[in-house]
Amino acid sequence: MKFQNRRLATLAAAALVTSLALTACGSDDDSSSGGSGGSGGGDGTTVTFIPKNLGNPYFETSNAGGEEAVKEFGGSYEEVGPAEGSPDGQVQYINTATQQGRNALVISANDPDALCDAIGEARDADIKVVTYDADTNPDCRDIFVNQADAEGIAKVQVEMIAEQIGDEGEIAFLSAAANATNQNEWIELMTAELEASHPNITVVDTVYGDDDDQKSFDETAALLQKHSNLKGIISPTTVGIAAAARYLSTSDAKGKVALTGLGTPNQMREFVEDGTVTEFALWNPADLGYLAAFTAKALVDGDIEGEGDTFEAGKLGEYTVGADNTVLLGEPFRFNADNIGDFDF
Repeated sequence: MKFQNRRLATLAAAALVTSLALTACGSDDDSSSGGSGGSGGGDGTTVTFIPKNLGNPYFETSNAGGEEAVKEFGGSYEEVGPAEGSPDGQVQYINTATQQGRNALVISANDPDALCDAIGEARDADIKVVTYDADTNPDCRDIFVNQADAEGIAKVQVEMIAEQIGDEGEIAFLSAAANATNQNEWIELMTAELEASHPNITVVDTVYGDDDDQKSFDETAALLQKHSNLKGIISPTTVGIAAAARYLSTSDAKGKVALTGLGTPNQMREFVEDGTVTEFALWNPADLGYLAAFTAKALVDGDIEGEGDTFEAGKLGEYTVGADNTVLLGEPFRFNADNIGDFDF
């Protein structure tokens, strides 16, 4: 598939993206000047990234890809957002960016509906709004840049846990926030897939770590204490899977309770190498941020408006806006001991 081939072609750039991620939590000094909303096509396009929360390694990497793209097309980049993953925290940054007259907002939504009023005010000011990673209600934004098809994300995680526990036994989900749009959709689809195709696997619990390392760590400990027959955990969040792996790596459950889900290679490398985790999946988050930035640029320039329109996304090539005004990055990729050394993000 185009996405898989493109991944191999961009490995050499991954180290550069990772180095950019180390500084992604700050804002460019020259990015606060803004511009008149929606009128800034071409050089000087102002783009504000608003992740679910700052200090999250996943968003540090994805937003570094966004910054790379903005610099490529000569725009002005900034990243702002709450310390904790809450919709109320995001609203104030959306409002500020609207007041500043930014050309485009790129948002990973902490709630599908709670941001809509603030986003509506931005769009009324002719500011283009792209969601990425986690969507709002489709009516709220212009385009959603989806990291991978939701069914594909659910299916690969179910396949991995089934393989790792011999297709039978009790499992649990360790999610992010209880109202996170993408997490809830994936869990719903995974549950349906398990019921349809893996009748000997039983979901006994779903817990929420709120994309906080310590809370996710504690929820993992609580799961093992509560469910003595637990054979596996699926954590479809990069913070959650890393925290769960950290707990399992020093517990009696290491090698007995399987852990899989969505994570980044650099977070998970030590846990794959020490045998805590066999396999997990993800897309390249740097490519996700990069594509989101170019999508925002295409909207600001008027190159795309909705379904069926095509645009060029720099080194990633051509993309087409699909149903529900969604742009799809590609399919998830499995990381394991055989290939994790080939990736650096």
